Amino acid sequence: MTMAQMNREINQLKKQAAQKQKVAIPADPVQFCKENLNFTPTTYQTELIQQFQNNQFIAARWARQTGKSHTISALLLHYALTNPNSNIGIFGPSWRQTKLIIKHINNFLQKLPKTTYKKPQKTSVTLSNNSNIEAYPNNPETIRGPKLHIVYADEFNFIPNDEELYDAILFTLGTTNGKFICTSTPWHTDSIFHKIFHNPAYTEYAKTHVTWQQAIEPNGPLKQQILDRIKKQLEGDPARWRREMEADWAENEAAYLNQTLITTCIDHTLQYTNFETATKGDFYAGLDLGKHQDHSVIATIKTENNQLKLVHMHRFPLDTPYASVIGYVKTINDRWQNIHKILVDSSGVGDYITEDMQNAGLTNTQGVTFTLETKQEMAQHLKQTMTEKRLRIPYDGELIAELNLEQYELTKDGKTKFNHPQGTHDDRFWALVLAAYATRTQPTPQLWVVAKTANTARTKLATIRQKLVNHKTQGDTR
Repeated sequence: MTMAQMNREINQLKKQAAQKQKVAIPADPVQFCKENLNFTPTTYQTELIQQFQNNQFIAARWARQTGKSHTISALLLHYALTNPNSNIGIFGPSWRQTKLIIKHINNFLQKLPKTTYKKPQKTSVTLSNNSNIEAYPNNPETIRGPKLHIVYADEFNFIPNDEELYDAILFTLGTTNGKFICTSTPWHTDSIFHKIFHNPAYTEYAKTHVTWQQAIEPNGPLKQQILDRIKKQLEGDPARWRREMEADWAENEAAYLNQTLITTCIDHTLQYTNFETATKGDFYAGLDLGKHQDHSVIATIKTENNQLKLVHMHRFPLDTPYASVIGYVKTINDRWQNIHKILVDSSGVGDYITEDMQNAGLTNTQGVTFTLETKQEMAQHLKQTMTEKRLRIPYDGELIAELNLEQYELTKDGKTKFNHPQGTHDDRFWALVLAAYATRTQPTPQLWVVAKTANTARTKLATIRQKLVNHKTQGDTR
């Protein structure tokens, strides 16, 4: 056998092996889930799949732990496999959030022959039939660029620029007559997502609403043990339970920071900087101290172009020794170097902790005693930075919920009194308040020593002295 014949035979064997690996993709997405992905969609998941098959616009508001991401990921993958050369765009309130869907899809790919897809990426999935699924930044201009056949908006109710984004989505789908599907846990009512479910102008949408009752085992993936844990966690915050488990809109009227205001501060490009990462910039920190009943929390803000960016937040477990808290703050202070001020809640034992921090070399530490007056002043400063759209926060579900949890009431003498429901925590809120208030301090200018020749230095000094004399005799005293 010649070398050419041997190569032809090898290629033929490769083609035969590839043919054996080929798996027929069912036209029915439910069948695809069962036969190829090894999971059987629930009744409400099947309803969403059918709506996607039969409608151009689809919206789903589902409770937490109901398998939303699982279902959507399977649905998008099936569409890409059965529609060659298609492009699917995924958007969300943060870059990290959109990449989670790609991660789900990559996990599904492991159940398919390797011949059906190319090398998985963190932000995109490319199939052998030239279909592409990609996570995009939350930017309307980004959407108008590519030719998209499907657009999926995850946690749509938490996207701050939703109206502008929605206009861009309709524009890009107009060129392909493509589909739009959005899902979210309910959040604020001044939004496109809320209008889809309540405004008659959005009647073209196929809609599903799933609560925890429909998702409890054996009818869904929600385990009773997980449900009990969530109930205990949210027992002091009925509005959050209603939003996250009943999948309905709810807000406490006494909330100091309303949902719409909080949403305007979410920055899709912002992610927390890791404790281990050395970074540069001008930073300010707030440390709210707790131990047995409340958590200690440190929040760190980076100031940049008149913007306050929350770049780090760490919540210590209950009963964390104060020495460990100080050690953590000391380490991050040494790594980041330019933390100009650390404001610490010095109420109670906080005064001693502040002194210990200063003795440990954290000379940029300053204590603040929490009183009605100081709380009001600092909280008002945070609210002002939010109203001015200067405060930027990452998409952090726990922080967002806690910011909306803090309540207020006016006393007889016109002061603002803050509180939070029993069984809940507001440590993140006050840590952020302290960090934002610390930014009112301007960094000390650095002094640069420039070498000069002796004669030049004496000449300059004589000139300065003469100017001072002239200023004394001729200038105004201010």
